[in-house]
Amino acid sequence: MIVIMSPQASQEDVLYVVGRAESLGYRTAISEANGTVLISILGDTTDLEPPVFEGLPGVLRLAYTDKPYRLASRDFQVEETIIDVNGVRVGDGHLVVIAGPCSVESREQILETAHAVRDAGAHMLRGGAFKPRTSPYSFQGWGERGLQLLAEAREQTGLPIVTEVMAPEQVPLVAHYADVLQIGTRNMQNFPLLHAVGETNKPVLLKRGMMSTIKEWLMSAEYIMSHGNHKVILCERGIRTFENATRNTLDVNAVPVLNAWTHLPVIVDPSHAVGRRAYVRAATLAGVAAGADGLMIEVHPDPSQAWSDGPQSLTFAEFAALMADVRAVAAAVGHSLAPTMATA
Repeated sequence: MIVIMSPQASQEDVLYVVGRAESLGYRTAISEANGTVLISILGDTTDLEPPVFEGLPGVLRLAYTDKPYRLASRDFQVEETIIDVNGVRVGDGHLVVIAGPCSVESREQILETAHAVRDAGAHMLRGGAFKPRTSPYSFQGWGERGLQLLAEAREQTGLPIVTEVMAPEQVPLVAHYADVLQIGTRNMQNFPLLHAVGETNKPVLLKRGMMSTIKEWLMSAEYIMSHGNHKVILCERGIRTFENATRNTLDVNAVPVLNAWTHLPVIVDPSHAVGRRAYVRAATLAGVAAGADGLMIEVHPDPSQAWSDGPQSLTFAEFAALMADVRAVAAAVGHSLAPTMATA
């Protein structure tokens, strides 16, 4: 059970509800969403009568859910969560496209890519300044210099930037530059990091762990939301299976399942799912047809020379052609792309 307090509720009202719950033997957890205090009543509330809380000062309403991911559940919120990222609305029924290189390599590379993806219709720019790599000898990113280059690309193109944060101590630095904080697949259950981004007011793009169930993924979202940050975008990026024809296995099923289970927006990353340029188009269009709220696609000026993830990155021409196909499939399933800077 979640007790949703009125926006006008006082601190005394909140403490009274907490005290009443604890006097009945329950534990409580307090969070906040858009200025509204939420009090989770923890424990078996099956036999708890609603009047115990409904009549208390400052209580707006009660929400019931048997899901462990309380705040992310549609039992808590039926309407879709819409996340505004510098004017780009994620989750409002339009398709949002995030595009850019795996990693920021140079000023020329990131600026050239930013202009190209914007002109092709992308809404946000992605690029890694901190890179978690399987090998300790691979390029790890430029750190703050990479963030500065992303900020310059945003200044030139107007595209909000999405970039990965890898550790709690990096959160203030990355949040200073980025518009969306990305939690990568390896960090989906890095709980100190989830706590840290939950305490910011920045939108968080939470990638699915490569061996995680949908429920585990939603529980990671719950960690973030429990701190009051409900600006969570879920990103399906493929899971590890026995199949090795592709880098990972794109779980297209996750899109309709999540649309039924949660009010949070869901996007698809076909690049990391398939890992091969030749298959990115098909996986992208499958995600659109399945009802995704957005896409994250890797694009590079010269994929053959990319410092990371070159085999799955599209050229500028390939990305522009893909965007035309995305528009066609979106229209066929009753969707359309979100307005861009050129059309807004």
